[in-house]
Amino acid sequence: MSSFAERKAVWESQMVAKTLARAPERAPQFEASSGILMERLYTPEGAAAACPQVAEEYLARLGFPGEYPFTRGVQPTMYRGRFWTMRQYAGFGTADESNLRYRYLLAQGQTGLSVAFDLPTQIGYDADDPLALGEVGRVGVAISSLADMETLLDHISLDKVSISMTINAPAAILLAMVIAVARKHGVDPKGLRGTVQNDILKEYIARGTYIFPPEPSMWLITDLFRYCATEAPNWNTISISGYHLREAGSTAVQEVAFTLANGIEYVRAAIDAGLAVDDFGPQLAFFFNAHNNFFEEVAKFRAARRLWAQIMRERFGAADPKSWQLRFHTQTAGSTLTASQPDNNIVRVTMQALAAVLGGTQSLHTNSRDEALALPSEGAVEVALRTQQIIAYESGVADTVDPLAGAYFIEHLTDEIERRAVQYIERIDTMGGARKAIENGYIQQEIQEAAYVAQRAIEAGQQVVVGVNRFQRPERTIPSDLLRIDEAVQAEQIARLRTVRANRDAVKVAGALARIKAAAQDASAPLLPLFIEAVSAYATLGEICNTLRGVFGEYRP
Repeated sequence: MSSFAERKAVWESQMVAKTLARAPERAPQFEASSGILMERLYTPEGAAAACPQVAEEYLARLGFPGEYPFTRGVQPTMYRGRFWTMRQYAGFGTADESNLRYRYLLAQGQTGLSVAFDLPTQIGYDADDPLALGEVGRVGVAISSLADMETLLDHISLDKVSISMTINAPAAILLAMVIAVARKHGVDPKGLRGTVQNDILKEYIARGTYIFPPEPSMWLITDLFRYCATEAPNWNTISISGYHLREAGSTAVQEVAFTLANGIEYVRAAIDAGLAVDDFGPQLAFFFNAHNNFFEEVAKFRAARRLWAQIMRERFGAADPKSWQLRFHTQTAGSTLTASQPDNNIVRVTMQALAAVLGGTQSLHTNSRDEALALPSEGAVEVALRTQQIIAYESGVADTVDPLAGAYFIEHLTDEIERRAVQYIERIDTMGGARKAIENGYIQQEIQEAAYVAQRAIEAGQQVVVGVNRFQRPERTIPSDLLRIDEAVQAEQIARLRTVRANRDAVKVAGALARIKAAAQDASAPLLPLFIEAVSAYATLGEICNTLRGVFGEYRP
């Protein structure tokens, strides 16, 4: 058996050397303010040389970054090579307004887009649908047709900027619009980088923006997997989300367990649909919450990464190391933001963002201080982005890989979160998997009970929320620059939609919708190419979703 020093030397000569050849580190060397050299990685090398058991345990449970089991990160050099993607979640009103916000954020140093859609878009309704009344442009941008997506992405380099879209039930249709815009810009879809959330199971559990029943919804997801494996290989086909489970009240352990259980369900569905695990495994991504308990959050990310590597390699037989890697986006916890003393939220977000970085996130959104009151204002968003930039450039935490590794407390928490998450996953397995556990209400009930316990603790004062149940002020300070959505947005969007319908080729649209209907009835024909054809003819989101509703029906819990 190789010694610890020999194993480390192999890691440096193979993994690190290949990474540095592809992307050099940000500086020739990293130093603390006192001139102390910051090494790339710190390990128990001395103890491991003296005690083989220490070496064996370290290599099995932690390993080296970029190698199985990825406890210490998915890249050998992590942020010494490049920082996480700073991706502020944004979208409101019309596509024109949101485009201006995106261009502003990119000019301020944001490195990726994260698109928020309004509620009608999320559940597949056009702006002029009666069910959309009062909701157009409210909690995100309104996208009814390709014309809106063209405006949304105007003057944005699709071959350089990655795009994350928080969209689930109609995810394939919104991706089709992005692909259609890219083609119009002369960008090969194979070069597109980004993510669609595309996680319908968590919608049934916690969020509620579903359209279709589980079976056709899972088919739409695996159809997207199949298409992107060859046509958009750099696109993340799903962002399996624990974020919304945590916002609904889950614990950190439940967030890991239920998210990975959903991931298992998606992998199983794709394999059952005839896909090879290593054809789609590298395109799976995850989305986690960064909550308030700092060390628990750091350990949570490390435990999730290790557990997913084991699941993909041992349960599903994935052979490609990229399939073993849990790559994830993090958003700070919206549920922890308070309307009272909103400036306190800047401190909460800073602490949460730092936990995400120390936990090894690939991408990060920091919430704005005013989000408990309204959609974030431009000034508040700038402070949130600057929070990430200060952590990246001024704190020094990105200058060495996994700096908290080896701390007794961190490693205990990592092991314990993994152990308890495995117990949940095993329980879900006995029920027949996540879909069955959702259908019988098990996951929802577990989250509801955890949320109830947490709320009771706040109400009893056992869990302190600064400015809410302790350290209150008699007056309530409300920022003067809150963002307000103009009532005219809906009328403007409807007028735009009518113009699109009046100027398009109605025969071409009808033919495209008829082909979608036939393929949906066939239940095996590829749908995403037909979605691209339809949106390119300016068929609307609502028209495509209503065509699918006519075949699949709608989900009723």
